[in-house]
This record gives sequence, C-alpha cells and structure tokens, in this order.
Amino acid sequence: MLALCPSRILTPTGFETERCLLIEDGRIVDLVSNCPSDIAPQNLDGDLVPGFIDLQVNGGGGVLFNDQPTIEGIEAIARAHRAFGTTGFLPTLISDDLEVIDRAIRAVERAIAKGVPGVLGIHIEGPFINPEKRGIHDANKIRNIDKSAVDLLASLSNGVTLVTLAPELDPPGIIGELVARGVVVAAGHTAASYEQTRESLDEGLTGFTHLFNAMTQLTARQPGVVGAALESNSAWCGIIVDGFHVHPASLRIALAAKGPDKLVLVTDAMPTVGSDRTTFVLGDQPIHLDNGRLAAEGGTLAGSNLDMASAVANAVEALQIDLATAIRMASFNPARALGLDHETGAIRPGLRADLVLLNADGLVQRTWISGVGSP
Repeated sequence: MLALCPSRILTPTGFETERCLLIEDGRIVDLVSNCPSDIAPQNLDGDLVPGFIDLQVNGGGGVLFNDQPTIEGIEAIARAHRAFGTTGFLPTLISDDLEVIDRAIRAVERAIAKGVPGVLGIHIEGPFINPEKRGIHDANKIRNIDKSAVDLLASLSNGVTLVTLAPELDPPGIIGELVARGVVVAAGHTAASYEQTRESLDEGLTGFTHLFNAMTQLTARQPGVVGAALESNSAWCGIIVDGFHVHPASLRIALAAKGPDKLVLVTDAMPTVGSDRTTFVLGDQPIHLDNGRLAAEGGTLAGSNLDMASAVANAVEALQIDLATAIRMASFNPARALGLDHETGAIRPGLRADLVLLNADGLVQRTWISGVGSP
C-alpha cells in the first residue's frame, strides 16, 4: 500500500490539511488523518490534486497526431502532456481522410491495450464539419457523414470516442445512432441555428467543442449555437483559456450562464507543447508560434501552445475563480463529460489514483497514473 501525505489534498469538498491518501492496486483506498503504523508515508511538500483530463490534444512533444497516428506518436504526446499534469487525455485527430481516421482509432486501441499511461480514448474533430466554420481545418478533407462513417466512428473497441461535428449537416437520426453506439457527440465548427442546435441536443448531443470559436454567435434575434449552449442546463462546454481564443469577459459570461460544473478546460494543444519546436506544418499550411500564439501565415489560429497546468492558472485569473474550482474544470468536469467520473477525475475512495502534486506556484512536481508515479 502507498501512503501520500502532502501539505494539502483537494477532495470534492475542498482543500484539506493533515490528511494522508492511501492507495492500493492503483486505486484510492481511503483518506485518513493518521497514516497506519505499518506503512511508511511519503511526505510531500505541495498540493495533491486530481490529475488533469484533456479532451482535445492534437499533439505535443513535437508530434502531431494526424502525422503520426501510431502507438509511438501517442506515447510521445502522452509524455509531453504528463509533465504538465495531464494524467488522462484524448489524442485528437483534426479533419482527415477516413483511412487516417481508421489508423488513428486502431492506434488508440493498441495504445490502451498496451497500457500507455493516460490514454482514455480518441477525439475525432471533423471531417464532418461545416466548411463555413472550418477555421484551420483543411477544406479538402471535409465531407458529409454517412452510414459507413458512423460505423467507423463507433468502432473503437476500448476507451471513449468523442466526435465533434456540425449538426446542421447531419441526416436525421445520425447523432442518436452515434450516441446509441456509445459515442459522445459534441457540436463544433458549425453554422447551425439555435433551433437546429436545440434539436441536436434533444437527439443526444451533450457537448460543445471550444465554445465561442468556429460557431454561430449569440445575437439579439438569432441566438445561434452559443445561445443554445449557454441556455442548456445539461450540456458541457469546452473552453480554451489561453488569452487568444476567447476574451476573458466572454469566458466570465459563460461561467455566469453555465455555472462552474459545466465548463471544461481544454488545451487544443499542438506539437509545440513540451517541445522546442516553433513551427510545424498542418496539412499544407505552415504554422508558426509567435509570442505564445499559434497561427497560419494568414493569421488564422491553429490550435494552441497551451498546457493544462497553464490552463488552470489562466482560468483562476481570467474567470476570477479559486484554484479548487479551476482544477475541477480540468479534472472532474471532463471526466463526467466522457462518462468516466465513476473511474477518475476526483480524489475519493474507489477511483483510480490519477494525481498531480503542485507546488505553491502551481507548477507540476510529480504525477501518478493508476498509482504509478512519473519517472
């Protein structure tokens, strides 16, 4: 049995002091005031918090998942993001050919079967999106969804599949079929109306990918996707808090409308995270990192150079919330969005011991995935 005794532990009720976390067989056994006499405790200086879960990781460690949809590519991305507290993530494939999607799904299956730490499934962001809202996505890869595509999207044999699509372009019943087959469906890169978005929510859509970005906005007579997202009591919304994607005031408005339990911090990270690279190619477009901002030569944002530890720190400042709330947006909320809150996302008995130790400055000192500490 492993006993971790940090300065503070973040439980579902808040930070607690003078507590010891007991771990056995990769799971949290108990949270006690006094460590059992037959166990040598590990005294830790810092805050022990739930590991971060990132639903949108395009790359890291110099690797773009689209370019390397392999176990080796996934391992490199996982290592890069674990250094910033990410103990669970979805390798994210930007719009690509069906053959590449198939390769990516099979690679994730093999990575999970191999036990690559942190891999929870896959996020397929496109190609079933609206060309009008494609952002940096390759227009030549965008296509309509059909039965064969649904079969492919639902083919992951282990882990969770999250699909981002434009609901206004889907034939009736497609979202319902995906959901019935275990796929989590989010709206993104979409020109849907408020009414179309509401219909999709009724059909089973549960989330919104990078709220405010690449979707119809809230106006006086046309509430759009943003209006439907903010109004929904059940849907979660991913937000990129990097200082470039969304104005802080818009983020605070989303918080006021949704409450802290329905916002999910995501990075939308690219290969530059955890790497010395400042340029890479996405499709046929050179992407450059300039003062923290990733963009194509025409100025279009191309994902982010954000890591989850920074996302948490940025959320505290931009949303004007406390650290515990920001960490919940990076741990429990994404776990619940994927239906994995019975497995991970919080520090409580029975859950996997996916943990992060933060110092007083919010920097990651150590991580544990299923009770196994980082090298």
